[in-house]
Amino acid sequence: MARIAPFAERSELLRVSAVDKVFPGNVAALRAMSLEVREGDFISLLGPSGCGKSTALRLIAGLSDPTAGRIEWSTPRAKGDLGVVFQEPTLMPWATVAQNVYLPFRLEGTPYSAAKDDILQTLKLVGLEKFQNAYPRALSGGMKMRVSIARAMVTQPKLILMDEPFAALDEITRFKLNNDLLDMQARIGCTVIFVTHSVFESVFLSDRIVVMAARPGRVIEELHVDAPHPRDEAFRTSADYAAHCRAASQALEQAMEAAA
Repeated sequence: MARIAPFAERSELLRVSAVDKVFPGNVAALRAMSLEVREGDFISLLGPSGCGKSTALRLIAGLSDPTAGRIEWSTPRAKGDLGVVFQEPTLMPWATVAQNVYLPFRLEGTPYSAAKDDILQTLKLVGLEKFQNAYPRALSGGMKMRVSIARAMVTQPKLILMDEPFAALDEITRFKLNNDLLDMQARIGCTVIFVTHSVFESVFLSDRIVVMAARPGRVIEELHVDAPHPRDEAFRTSADYAAHCRAASQALEQAMEAAA
């Protein structure tokens, strides 16, 4: 299992510096957003709808360009350094689980035979090794999301971006995937930036919570969750967890008032 260093010892992975994003019609999605991302961070972007959380993820992923400001990696980004998990699993229905996870390698021109061991190892990590030959139609919603996470993790990226991946799942499945996600992160030692509307989810998962307000999207506050890992049900029912949830709820309320 990879060791994630204490926050003060982590090296910088990328930096978002005073980024604006303005869409046609002079719609300001982001204004002066700055964020330092370090190796091994688990950062949640928390805020109301329309505050630019998903826009920030798209900019970091390179799927869109900032109107102003800069997004800089500490070292040049290589193939396989970035994985993305969307709110919907976006699986290819005609392909098996293993073939869906193979997609990042396929886009790089890597033969399946060369990637097979990595695919099977990653499916084992998400608990789906017995379903490698199944098709998406045979899977539950939670299992489909596990396939999507495996596809993002199979290249062992430095950074994984996750845009509300568990929002459509029931609470029991969501809690289980929260637990599993932290375990997966610890195993490969990656950095995660996670978009959510849930105070409770952000506190359980994160080292840092970036609270954002809308119109225009901007950072209101950054909260540190210094609870140790591994986190489990004992943490979810602890006074420490409740205190962090109260602080995040208060910051979110301020963000909503600022947007109003």
